[in-house]
Amino acid sequence: MSPEQLSTYASRFIDVVVMDYAPKLISAFFILFVGLYAIRLINRVIRRVMVKRELDPTLTKFLADILLWALRILLFVTVISKLGIPTTSFVTILGAMGLAVGLSLQGSLSNFAGGMLIIVFKPFKVGDTIEAQGVIATVLEIQIFVTKMLTGNNQTVFVPNGALSNGTIINYSMQGERRADLTFSISYDSDIKKAKDVLLNVLNTNPKVLKTPAPEVFVKNLSASSVDFAVRPWAKNANYSAVFSETLENCKAALDEAGISVQPFTLQK
Repeated sequence: MSPEQLSTYASRFIDVVVMDYAPKLISAFFILFVGLYAIRLINRVIRRVMVKRELDPTLTKFLADILLWALRILLFVTVISKLGIPTTSFVTILGAMGLAVGLSLQGSLSNFAGGMLIIVFKPFKVGDTIEAQGVIATVLEIQIFVTKMLTGNNQTVFVPNGALSNGTIINYSMQGERRADLTFSISYDSDIKKAKDVLLNVLNTNPKVLKTPAPEVFVKNLSASSVDFAVRPWAKNANYSAVFSETLENCKAALDEAGISVQPFTLQK
């Protein structure tokens, strides 16, 4: 190839790039930068509107994230269309890729749907203490695919939303009050009425035990070696652990002081 031909091809290449593609490239970059700025602005405004309407914080973050990615995909399609790439074939390829990814990520899609169900029907919210999938913990964050929780011994647990939404959930925080179910066993030689009065007095003198609903003490069972009392104090969720432990300690001390013999539990074989 002669130098003249090389010069001709180079001149044509520059003409094509500069005259034909440069305006498209410049406009595509302009649309890209303006679009990214507009997306951030729209996302920020939408978040403020939802916060002002006092929507659930988890729902606000969830919807804002979905809107963010939807706008980004729309911007990407607009940019490649401006560059002259046929969007029809691109949309077809994107749809095929979406189908393939969807088939390979069925578990993830199940978790996504579970997250939507949790956010819409609200069996629990951030800050609630729940029992689910064999875990008792406080909910820290409801994410798109998993729920992040913190156990009492400071361990972080991630539970898939699909399993969480399809399983049994015990919400200990929803009602605001919780009852402790304790059992004290005394010997048959002890005075039942006196023991009941002692146990009830312990509950009534604890300021953390609620007056309404009233605490209960009653004979629950007559076993082979003991009389079993059910001791049921009510407490606010924040005081539940303290009431549970204080009731155990104070009832044992009060029974000892009253001369009532506490029977040890007998394992049934």
